[in-house]
Amino acid sequence: MKTKFSMQRAKILATQLAWEFIGSVFIAAGIYNFAVQAKFPMTGFSGISIILYRLLNIPIGFSTILLNIPLAIICYRLLGRKFFISSLRCMVISSLMIDYVAPLFPVYEGDRLLAALCTGVFGGIGYALIYSKNSSTGGSDFIIMAVKAIKPHLSLGKIAFWSDVGIILVGGILFRDIDGIIYGMVVNFIFAVAVDKLMYGINAGKLALIVTEHGDLICELIDECCQRGTTILNGQGGYNKEEKQVVMCACSNKEMFHVQQAVKKADPASFLIVLESNEVHGEGFKMIQIGEGANE
Repeated sequence: MKTKFSMQRAKILATQLAWEFIGSVFIAAGIYNFAVQAKFPMTGFSGISIILYRLLNIPIGFSTILLNIPLAIICYRLLGRKFFISSLRCMVISSLMIDYVAPLFPVYEGDRLLAALCTGVFGGIGYALIYSKNSSTGGSDFIIMAVKAIKPHLSLGKIAFWSDVGIILVGGILFRDIDGIIYGMVVNFIFAVAVDKLMYGINAGKLALIVTEHGDLICELIDECCQRGTTILNGQGGYNKEEKQVVMCACSNKEMFHVQQAVKKADPASFLIVLESNEVHGEGFKMIQIGEGANE
């Protein structure tokens, strides 16, 4: 039993390392191969490191580690030991990727706007992959996760956006590059959108509310066409006070067409409302993992 448990933990750790490695490659490419050459202010501690690189030629990854040390100590108690250790590991991996792996790839020297778009997309993908595994690359990520722990209703993308605005402004003013500030804001916005879409949009779907007198038949046809569970709620007409049934069904975007066809077939006179669901958890969707919080 102990051996089986150890193997399971080793598998989980290997998966975590794989995602951290992939995410770090995306981050490194966004920073070194696009942002540095384009010379616009970057977000987070990466932005501060780029400023030091341009002023003093200090390696970006090395300065990132130095900047992280005091903040990591401050945030240790709030974020927990498990998150702290995984973040330190990921911080080292991402720093090595920036200093030693990213230079092996071609550096983009084209239009600054395209560089900004690529930086935001690459960085957003990389950070989303790392955040999704309850880890971070340290630096401003510690601040972002600390705010998330205090205000869990806020999305990571929004927290990241507002925490990085100041760094972008400082970098742009320091190098007297107004265009750089604009490009930095573009990067910051794309980064925030990419993080939120990848972390929360994956679980997005549709919610159908069907007001009908043939709830059982509609539930049966929905189950036949897309194997989705349904819930029947009791309702009453506001005008004539007749008893109604409200069938509620959560499904993916692709399945909504089949649900609509089933409703039309079962009861053409029914009233169908289709809502956007930012996240759907439960059987048939991504299950909520208990105990994934940062304080573990």
